[in-house]
Amino acid sequence: MSILANFPLVAAIVSILSAQAVKAPIQFVGRRSWQSGMAFSTGGMPSSHSAAMAALATALGIEDGLDSPVFAVAAVVGMIIMFDAAGVRRHAGLQASVLNRFLRKMPDLHGELHPIKELKELLGHRPIEVFAGAVWGIGISIALYFLFYA
Repeated sequence: MSILANFPLVAAIVSILSAQAVKAPIQFVGRRSWQSGMAFSTGGMPSSHSAAMAALATALGIEDGLDSPVFAVAAVVGMIIMFDAAGVRRHAGLQASVLNRFLRKMPDLHGELHPIKELKELLGHRPIEVFAGAVWGIGISIALYFLFYA
């Protein structure tokens, strides 16, 4: 059996890769700033984690039914990932931003012998980015199903 025959896996991978690929163009449209590195980073619009889990759950729902235990597991894990992305990871990024600003203003705290290595700030997502990722994943899954698996 070919790996390409595994519709849920293909849907999840295509969703995560395509969500990552559109981050830089969306950033450019929104902020008039081209940052190709957005395609390889966490955070940003849309959430690729949300896209992957929504695509996976949708594909499993299409294949096995919305009443299947496999769909239930994917849906619940997806909700946990989405909650984490908009909650814990987002707040960790906000804290990193505050700490980075604090250390830049107070150089005596870290000393000249130990240069500052800034903390990564773009870790999580705003709720709209999580929602957009979920919609993206559902759309990718439905489109792939009708194009290649129906």
